Amino acid sequence: MSADAQVPESDDRKKFLYVNRRAPYGTIYALESLEVVLIGAAFDQDVSIAFFDDGVYQILKNQDTSGIGMKNFSPTYRALGDYEVTKLYVEKESLDERGLSPDDLMEITYEDEDDDWEEKPSIRVVERAKLSEIMAEQDVILSF
Repeated sequence: MSADAQVPESDDRKKFLYVNRRAPYGTIYALESLEVVLIGAAFDQDVSIAFFDDGVYQILKNQDTSGIGMKNFSPTYRALGDYEVTKLYVEKESLDERGLSPDDLMEITYEDEDDDWEEKPSIRVVERAKLSEIMAEQDVILSF
């Protein structure tokens, strides 16, 4: 091998999936999950998030927390693209079971640097079987 030969860099990044199963308010789990996601992203890991069961409520649009006296942290999800967190998986069956549709979810996007900074959606509604496949591909899964 010549001295000029390029050795491909290995991708040492771990794949982290943060699983959100609980409603956004009433417990600390949703907010803690969001904070841990941001920490993982800051350490340049391959971070994705899954929302199922009552976790789908975390990314509903037009959340109003004034009646419960808690800060609405849902706008923070819109900043995830700035941290290269661009894969937000929502289980279709969980939406269906709660009478919700993809139209009920916030618009969360990122700018794809590989595609001339085109703005693309981060939310991907997937069937339960596909979400199971995605989970099987992860190195680390943290459930909140």
